[in-house]
Amino acid sequence: MFTLLLSMLAFALVGAITPGPVNLIATGSGANFGFLRTLPHVLGATLAYTLIVLLGGLGLGEILLNLPQLTQLVELCGAAFLLYMAWRIASAQPTAYDPAGYQRNEGDAHCGSTPPGLTAGALVQLLNPKAWLVSLSGVALFVTGQADSEDAQRVYLLLFTAVSFAMCFLGVGCWAALGHLLRHYIGQPRKQRLFNRTMGLLLCAAVVTLVMDGR
Repeated sequence: MFTLLLSMLAFALVGAITPGPVNLIATGSGANFGFLRTLPHVLGATLAYTLIVLLGGLGLGEILLNLPQLTQLVELCGAAFLLYMAWRIASAQPTAYDPAGYQRNEGDAHCGSTPPGLTAGALVQLLNPKAWLVSLSGVALFVTGQADSEDAQRVYLLLFTAVSFAMCFLGVGCWAALGHLLRHYIGQPRKQRLFNRTMGLLLCAAVVTLVMDGR
């Protein structure tokens, strides 16, 4: 059981900490708004991924995979929302950095620039095909592949769901913390604009990769 738990931890952490749309948004938000103001995005993405794992274990994931038209619709909605988030990151206004940890957004009064919240984090994760594929792979490996009875599957599913929550929060949180650390190096407005546009382009590239992989 202990070996299985370690395998779950490693699998969930690798799936959560590898680069992807959710982590790119967390990095951009951490750099622009700080770690604490990015935590709602981290929590939203974590709760959504936990829900995906749970639904995958209950069989919803296989139903979606057997409905290609619905899957394509989800992918298109996800791509559109991610492109919107990429535009928000690329067009974010420079922020005034305070070494004490507080920030005032110089463009707040004019453009209402705000960090991505819990809802945005959840939507990005729910509409992310990679999240569904990783979760279904984990469920097949650690739940259905390990348990012979329905009662045992429920236990393994709850365990894998709890592990997924912890590792997703840690993985996405690390990218938010990385963005927070980068604030020390992009304090000038010109550097911030360049960073924001770079992150926006990287997110666009991630969207194109996801769409192409889905074909």
